[in-house]
Amino acid sequence: MTDKPSQTGFGQQLRKQIDFLYNGASTRARNFRWGLLAFDGMTILYFVVGSFFPSLHSQYLLEQGIGIIYLLEFCARLSISKKRLRDIFHPVGLADLIVIASLLVPSLLGNLSFLRVLRSLRLLRSYRMLKNLRGQSTFVRLHEDIIFSIVNLLVFIFVITAIVYVSQVGVNPDIKSYVDALYFTISTLTTTGFGDITLIGTSGHLLAVLIMIFGISLFLRLIQTIFRPEKIPYECPTCGLNRHDIDAVHCKHCGQVLRITTEGSN
Repeated sequence: MTDKPSQTGFGQQLRKQIDFLYNGASTRARNFRWGLLAFDGMTILYFVVGSFFPSLHSQYLLEQGIGIIYLLEFCARLSISKKRLRDIFHPVGLADLIVIASLLVPSLLGNLSFLRVLRSLRLLRSYRMLKNLRGQSTFVRLHEDIIFSIVNLLVFIFVITAIVYVSQVGVNPDIKSYVDALYFTISTLTTTGFGDITLIGTSGHLLAVLIMIFGISLFLRLIQTIFRPEKIPYECPTCGLNRHDIDAVHCKHCGQVLRITTEGSN
């Protein structure tokens, strides 16, 4: 009888500590969340670089370790979630489950090259982490549009490259590695189109058409928002709203006249 209360108390204390790390405003909590972002970035870089080399036993063990860390982190988030089913079936949650499964049970899931590039879905976690950091980090709050545009651009490039790699590797002699697919994707999205690598087959031609359409619209738009964001940090002296359109004359919240310095100002 005495064990159950102690176990319950330990579980509640553990969830409280986890909630503090994910949602707290202290320096320790912020450092923890920045650490998660850094770990995601390093592992994604590893997945990309690892696609250039054949699978080795040591590489398999490392990926198992990464998968265990991802699984523990996923379970920790679920333990403090108030709507667990919603979080599991959220696109970010499903992406996490796909990545974890590809790391822990690759032999059960077939096409390893496909699973390897699917791990770029881990970038989707950056959205949720950046939203959590928005309230605690002045840097994130002031440069929110640029940061999210960079994340959007990276996710977009990684997903398109993954599709090109999966659909053409082993079929197209011009695409032998992930970097070949990345080279083709970037040259097509930027409408440079050197022509030394082309996609073959009807599906390849249709994919190239879609990439060119996205290159003219979404890709160029993301680049524009990085170097010329739609909103800039400027605090309204009346209501305190700190983000406005770059050419705003009045505050949208209170109507206060703004004096935002622009390239056309004297």
